[in-house]
Amino acid sequence: MIKHLVIAGGGTAGWMCAAAFCRLFSKSELKITLIESEEIGSVGVGEATIPHLRYFNEKLGINEHDFMRETNATFKLGIEFADWKQVGHSYIHPFGAFGFETAHAPFYKYWARSQNLGLDIPADQFSIATHMAKLGRFTYPSKDYNQLASTFSYAFHIDASKYALLLRKFCEGQQINFTRVDAKIEAVQTSQTYGGIESITTTQGEKIEGDFFVDCTGFRSLLLGKTLKVNPVDLSKYLPCNSAIAAPSDETHPDMPYSRASAHTAGWQWKIPLRHRTGNGCVYSSEYMSDEQALEHFQKKAEGNLLAEPRIIRFKAQHLEQSWKDNCVAIGLSSGFLEPLESTGIHLIQTAIMKLTELLPSHGNYEVERNEFNMQMKDEYEKIRDFLILHYRITERDDSEFWRYITSMPLPDSLKQRIGLIKEAGVIDTYQHGLFLEASWAYVYFGQGGKAEIDFHETLHLNNEDLKLQISNFKNELSNFGNQAPPQKNLLDSIYSKSAPEHWPSAALSLYGVFS
Repeated sequence: MIKHLVIAGGGTAGWMCAAAFCRLFSKSELKITLIESEEIGSVGVGEATIPHLRYFNEKLGINEHDFMRETNATFKLGIEFADWKQVGHSYIHPFGAFGFETAHAPFYKYWARSQNLGLDIPADQFSIATHMAKLGRFTYPSKDYNQLASTFSYAFHIDASKYALLLRKFCEGQQINFTRVDAKIEAVQTSQTYGGIESITTTQGEKIEGDFFVDCTGFRSLLLGKTLKVNPVDLSKYLPCNSAIAAPSDETHPDMPYSRASAHTAGWQWKIPLRHRTGNGCVYSSEYMSDEQALEHFQKKAEGNLLAEPRIIRFKAQHLEQSWKDNCVAIGLSSGFLEPLESTGIHLIQTAIMKLTELLPSHGNYEVERNEFNMQMKDEYEKIRDFLILHYRITERDDSEFWRYITSMPLPDSLKQRIGLIKEAGVIDTYQHGLFLEASWAYVYFGQGGKAEIDFHETLHLNNEDLKLQISNFKNELSNFGNQAPPQKNLLDSIYSKSAPEHWPSAALSLYGVFS
């Protein structure tokens, strides 16, 4: 029976883990200790999230508006990708469905058929989130699933360091045996009996013993990587970006409820608008762009006055062969990192925590739980890997050595099969478990100019003219909804002044029935 859980490291990963265990095991006798040093700090540049974080906060019982005020949050309806297909082209990958579910065929098949008939309406126009984002507007999704207004979702732009502080206060307010130790880790001791972690010694000489350990030590991976010698799986041949320059600026964008990822000749640059500042970062491959060139590009694109000196962050696209070995699980950067694109870092932390709380053993021999956890996390990394590569691969760019390498490099078999299935059969393969589902693949693949030899037989209950008319009318209805939504600034001002209702009502917009 696990009686003492030790979390090595703080930051977003450590405090999300501590908060989840403090909440879920509040009625138990489990002892939880978190070791962190304020001298070390965290990477702390991940400020864009995806909708799954809302559900994590709900499980903890954290009020959404309180969370926003504590983290200087703004709303996020999706990500705008600029210059990925070609320089000057842009589209939005919105949160939510592509169109809506129909009785006969996926909506993207109706859309693709209309494209072949000459109706040139971009794929991202079939999400309410896109229309609101471009207009700087926001309203909450409808809770009535018979309403089209229920088919989009949202996330947040947050100050990640303040989120960690919020979770620390949450843990310290729970009725559980929780202790925070402010110290650096000096050494990690392994058991001579079973080979796992036995204890951690701090630089202050304190020896902390535990039954189960969670490694949240970031890129250092002190427990699972350095001590238990778990090897990494190198993915840099598929995702060659390995560096980022980051710094916040004082510019604010109350009319921008979305993130922006702008491609350049050796990677891309992010722009993340918070309530009080904008997060800026330039991601690049050091093989194709020097640090000096990256800094020059970063400074040219960053808006407003920088609030800190730009700093270089080194990383490598990889994940450990095992996320759980013996009595130790790695969560967050200590387990792996692919790259910042699509804001998957916090999601992978959350996913690992939820799987661990479900599989946490209540007995000494937990080989079955460990194997299941490792299998699921490997699957999660591989599916996200494929989706990230998709952004680079579906492109017309050949204006630099970086992009010429990207368009010629070999693909993982799983991605090669998936792209081939879309291109040759017009089918987006679906899976039950994983982060980016059918709609996301459709928005990115088609948004960046991907083509498909669509089999139209499922859509032939509509003749050509009716199809084009209904597609056009549907797009106009979504656009009208976006125009009706209030400016994001209005809702943010109400939230920060503590006068906003918990959820503003959405305008009614019934599910479109023509395709059924």
